[in-house]
Amino acid sequence: MSAPGLDAIAQAARAEALAVLGGFHPGPGDGAPSGTGTLLLLGPAEPGFWRHVRAAPEFGNGAPDPLDRWSRRVIDALAERFGARALYPFGGPPWTPFQAWALRSGRAWESPVRLLVHDTAGLLVSFRGALALTARLALPEPPAAAPCAGCAERPCLTACPAGALDAEGYDVPACRAFLDTPAGSDCMELGCAVRRACPVSRGYARDPAQSAYHMRRFHPA
Repeated sequence: MSAPGLDAIAQAARAEALAVLGGFHPGPGDGAPSGTGTLLLLGPAEPGFWRHVRAAPEFGNGAPDPLDRWSRRVIDALAERFGARALYPFGGPPWTPFQAWALRSGRAWESPVRLLVHDTAGLLVSFRGALALTARLALPEPPAAAPCAGCAERPCLTACPAGALDAEGYDVPACRAFLDTPAGSDCMELGCAVRRACPVSRGYARDPAQSAYHMRRFHPA
């Protein structure tokens, strides 16, 4: 049986509202499972991811962590179908090095505010899992430069209404304190203002309800 191609994997992932957001051929120091020829990073395919996920049974049975449980069911099935190993950014410790893998893919970079920025998802990039395949698949060439290289405005540096996220890093206590105020409702309902300010993020079409879900997980009422 021949190894699956990238297009076949991407098409199967898209049927579950997932996209291949990057991939690379791991080396000894990349932290991938032994024998991995290709590692593919999977994240939301927009538009439509949140609508698709919310219709899944995991969101109707009242059990905790519905998004993570959905991710395991769907990505485990993709792994079985394509003879891969499924890996996840949650469920640790130990934690899998998804941030390092994203940088290694050549499709994500450190942004001016030090968060990951992706070539198509901007600062709204997130990963639901990864597939580690033994085959060495042909991968497209990544972009030559980060989107920030051509962004003269750099709105991410000044977008935080609490002044908690800038080039110096992320002041988590200041962010949480701001979210507890009436002015913080905008971020709680629509998602982090810095992530939304990125010009690439604006074209990603993430449902604000998904951002609100993640904000409630980060900062419960």
